[in-house]
Amino acid sequence: MEFEKEQEFEWIKAQKIEISLDLAAAAKKQLHFLAAVDRNRWLYDGHTLQRAIYRYNACWLPLLARYHEGEISEGPLVVPLDCEWIWHCHRLNPVRYKSDCEELYGRILDNSNVVSSVQGTCTRQTEEIWTRFYPNETYDFDLTKASSENASETVPGLEKHTNYDLISAVKRQSPFFFQVSRAHISNDIFIEEAVARYKGFLHLIKRNREKFIKRFCVPTYDIDLIWHTHQLHPVSYCKDLNKALGKILEHDDTDSDRTKGKKLDVGFSGTTKQWEETFGIRYWKAGAMYRGSSPSPLTAIPYIPEILTKEVDATNESAKIVKLPELRVVEVLLEIVGVKNLSDEKKGNLFILFSKTQPDVFFNTKKKLTILSESGLKQVASFQCEPIGELLFELVSHSASNFPGTKVCKTLGTASLSILEFLVPVSKLALEKWLDLVPISGHGSSKPIGLRIAVSFTVPTIAPHVLHMVRPRPFLKGSCFQLLLAGRVPAGTGCTRVVDETHAEVIQLEMRYIYIYIQILCLLETLCLPSTYCVLL
Repeated sequence: MEFEKEQEFEWIKAQKIEISLDLAAAAKKQLHFLAAVDRNRWLYDGHTLQRAIYRYNACWLPLLARYHEGEISEGPLVVPLDCEWIWHCHRLNPVRYKSDCEELYGRILDNSNVVSSVQGTCTRQTEEIWTRFYPNETYDFDLTKASSENASETVPGLEKHTNYDLISAVKRQSPFFFQVSRAHISNDIFIEEAVARYKGFLHLIKRNREKFIKRFCVPTYDIDLIWHTHQLHPVSYCKDLNKALGKILEHDDTDSDRTKGKKLDVGFSGTTKQWEETFGIRYWKAGAMYRGSSPSPLTAIPYIPEILTKEVDATNESAKIVKLPELRVVEVLLEIVGVKNLSDEKKGNLFILFSKTQPDVFFNTKKKLTILSESGLKQVASFQCEPIGELLFELVSHSASNFPGTKVCKTLGTASLSILEFLVPVSKLALEKWLDLVPISGHGSSKPIGLRIAVSFTVPTIAPHVLHMVRPRPFLKGSCFQLLLAGRVPAGTGCTRVVDETHAEVIQLEMRYIYIYIQILCLLETLCLPSTYCVLL
């Protein structure tokens, strides 16, 4: 009990760390901005990225310096999207950004009275200022100009520019949005808890500095989102971190190797252990963990198609509205922490079987988890389910039987946790508590067996529909278009159905073979390829 009070005291101390800005509101703005960048993926690579870096060095930073020096009285400034993205990545190396600004402009160039381009603020005033200083450079990014290389306009040719490798910085930051792009991330409660956890993260680093412990602390993605948000306000970040830690905390994003035993893996395991020992609460959190590698962008360079006008049927007589069933889903992270009041005769190799009393389309099975206090190994289950029903826990003991090579499994008791009660209304997204098990036999001891569970949820969100393209029958030989000679094109159509998770047909696509053959034959003639060439789908 005394140790638990010490852990609570440490958490209270962590929450007293002072932050000089509203991190929750700023984090939501960052998510909005990252979504806009991800819709303009030409900012991730190629000549367009290089052009954005040039404009950032040649135009935006000098303009921002003039503004902070009082040479520009109008405001606020609205930063162009491309410049804002490069500025974003530069600031996420706070120590380097500070030194670059001080070396080039004599001060930290802060974002005070600067508005993001995605907030809908009128840009006319900033455009006029921009044109006054850069008459030959448009305020909005010129894709045509960016696509044509201009050797005379390069960053090294500028009088003032940072030597920081901004291309590599962009490459490192581009996958981040995928990790924080799900709907639950912007929920008020999730964000507020993330701010509290960020303060806990800073408190661990402070303790390590005070005790001269060298540890590479690795954040979960909710904490990392708030950490990024803080860094994007460089003056506040420097002031707050100097006060809290006595130094500006560096942000090392150069390690991405998550292989077991590598720096990132070892650091995350060490941070988890220290967090749980210091605060007595779980570090892993539903909706805040690594999702896996981000999918590759569909295109790096924007494609501007030729737009063909078409008359629209104003009567909507041929329109058919397809209504798909709406399901809500939560992500769950579950860990079995300990067990108590277990008599000697019931002890053995223990584990937990958990399931849902009301199985759903996302979770309809029974899974096994070890108990941390018994095995000494941290095992966490991550799954999705509908926010209905209860989680059911069965404590199972298995021991050797009288028959060689076999074991006897015995269920010692069960307990349940209502998901709906926990989430309606949503007040907090994590819970750690003892549950009393109901014995199977009905004749339990004076003290019921206790099971300590740690569970976290995301807020319920609308589940995305997963639509699969299926082929009801083989489409020509070898899953390809076999192009025949002119005059031998078969007539008719082929159908592709779109079905939902229940295999119900949602959309049926009809493809006319003769149109495909003609189009591809024309293409092959243009490319001087034989008409029997096989094009893989």
